[in-house]
Amino acid sequence: MRRFYLGTHRLSWLPRTDVPLFVSAVQFRRRRTFPKAKGRRAFDSGGFMELRRHGRWTVGPRPYVGDIRRAVDGVGMPDFVAPQDWMCEPIILAETGKTIAEHQARTIESVVELRAIAPEVPWMPVLQGWECDDYLDHIQQYAVAGIDLAAEPIVGVGTICKRQSSRKAARIIRAIALHRIRIHAFGVKADGIRLFGDWIESADSMAWSYVARRRPILLGDDGSPPGPCAAAGKHKNCANCLLWALEWRQTRIVDQAPPPAQTELELAEAG
Repeated sequence: MRRFYLGTHRLSWLPRTDVPLFVSAVQFRRRRTFPKAKGRRAFDSGGFMELRRHGRWTVGPRPYVGDIRRAVDGVGMPDFVAPQDWMCEPIILAETGKTIAEHQARTIESVVELRAIAPEVPWMPVLQGWECDDYLDHIQQYAVAGIDLAAEPIVGVGTICKRQSSRKAARIIRAIALHRIRIHAFGVKADGIRLFGDWIESADSMAWSYVARRRPILLGDDGSPPGPCAAAGKHKNCANCLLWALEWRQTRIVDQAPPPAQTELELAEAG
């Protein structure tokens, strides 16, 4: 893995750290002015919660583009922006009443439409599915739509975060990587990175906040050194604490991540 984006819902962090940040477009919808980012950043669509709550996208492509353009003007151009993709977890399919194939088709439609409306934005194609064959089928569907995923700078892989510690998730990631696709793995943290971190370009997670909400106000997520949070006494837990989040990212993710596979030959040999 070459880069890990720290998930945050705090736009105030953008000018405070140079570590890569992953921000949901939902945060941009609530504001009209934004702080300039100090480091790299990428923007998520907030699609999981949108589909979980409504069973459909309630925000059209043009309003979504408007949110992203305002963010780009204020924050700066991101590394990539997720389309209005359609996840394929059973709980999401139950809400939408649609099939995996329909979710895949709508995801591709979103990429095509957003690129037509705002070609200046680095829209990232996203692969969705459940079984490994679903993802491989989706690669071919993109090809039919005129999008060669191997030629894309980065391609998101969704619907794996809740099963990232499974061998099935590792098989899915490796099968996609063997198509010479540079992968961004949504919501993947320590367990997934240990299993397949050498097969992905980047990942993101906001798991630090969940952990911090249930742990003492310490930088170490297991209550060990390096010591107490500098903001101790100012908040009940570190669920919104940049200092805690940065330490979690470094010790739990960056320090434990395997190096990325360097060449196509290594990928082929590993397969």
